[in-house]
Amino acid sequence: MRIFDPHIHMTSRTTDDYERMAAAGVRALVEPAFWLGQPRTSPASFTDYFDSLIGWEPFRAGQFGVRHFATIALNPKEANDPRCRPVLDLLPRYLDKDAVVAVGEIGYDSMTPEEDEAFAAQLALAVAYELPALVHTPHRDKARGCERTLAVVAESGIDAGRVVVDHLNEVTVKLVRDSGCWLGFSIYPDTKMTPSRMVELLREYGTERMLVNSAADWGRSDPLLTRATGQAMLEAGFSDDDVDKVLWRNPVEFYGQSGRLDLSDVEDPAAVDPETGNSILRGGS
Repeated sequence: MRIFDPHIHMTSRTTDDYERMAAAGVRALVEPAFWLGQPRTSPASFTDYFDSLIGWEPFRAGQFGVRHFATIALNPKEANDPRCRPVLDLLPRYLDKDAVVAVGEIGYDSMTPEEDEAFAAQLALAVAYELPALVHTPHRDKARGCERTLAVVAESGIDAGRVVVDHLNEVTVKLVRDSGCWLGFSIYPDTKMTPSRMVELLREYGTERMLVNSAADWGRSDPLLTRATGQAMLEAGFSDDDVDKVLWRNPVEFYGQSGRLDLSDVEDPAAVDPETGNSILRGGS
C-alpha cells in the first residue's frame, strides 16, 4: 500500500513519526501552513515558520525516503489578528517556491469579515500563481461554513476542480461534491472522521475527487490513520486499486495541477497519464 498524505502537520510530529510513516507506506505528503496553537505576534514569526516548511521539514522527511511538499497561506484563525495581516504581503515570496504546491490552509474559522477578506485575497493569489487551493472549513456550524466557502470560491473565478474543501463530514459531503470541488477528510482518533465512517462515505459517494488525510496536528491524532483507512477499505470489500486511487492517485492528481509535484525520487507509476503517456506531475507535454 503506497500512501500520499495530502494534509499532515509534521511540524508538530517527531522524527520517530516519519520513520513509522515510511514503514507504513507513506512515500509523500503535503504539509499545509496552519495555526500552531500559540498566537503569533508579528509577520516575522511567519517568515521563520514558512522557511521551516520549505527547508527543515523536507530535510527531516527525506532522511526516511518521504517526499515533503507544502502549502503556504495566512490561516483563517490568525487572519483575525491585525498583527498578522501583513503576512498577506509576504506570501508571493513563497508561492514561487518549487516545493509549494498550493495556497492553504485558507477559508474560515469563525466566519468573520476579516476572514472573508483574507480568504478572497488568497484565492486571488491561487489564480495568479496558477496553484490549487486548500480550504479549511470551520469546526463549528460546518454546514453554513461550507455554503459560505463555496459561495466565495464561486465568486473568485478559480476553477472548482483546483480547490479541495477539507475537514468534511456526513453533513457537508454532498454539498461539496455537487460543487465540483475536491473533497478532503481528516481521520482522527476522537474527532472529525474515523476509518469506518470514511468507508461508508466511500461506499455511498465513490472514490472520485476524494482525499483522505491524517492531519495529525498538535492535539490527539495519529499519522498512520491514512493506512488504517486503507486497511478498513480492503476489509470492507474495496479493491487494491480503489485503495491506491484514494491514498495515492487522487492526491497526485490534485496537487499535480500545480506543475510542481516532483515525485521522481519515489516509485510512482501513477505519474503518467495512461491515456496520453504524458507526465501529470510537471504539466506534461
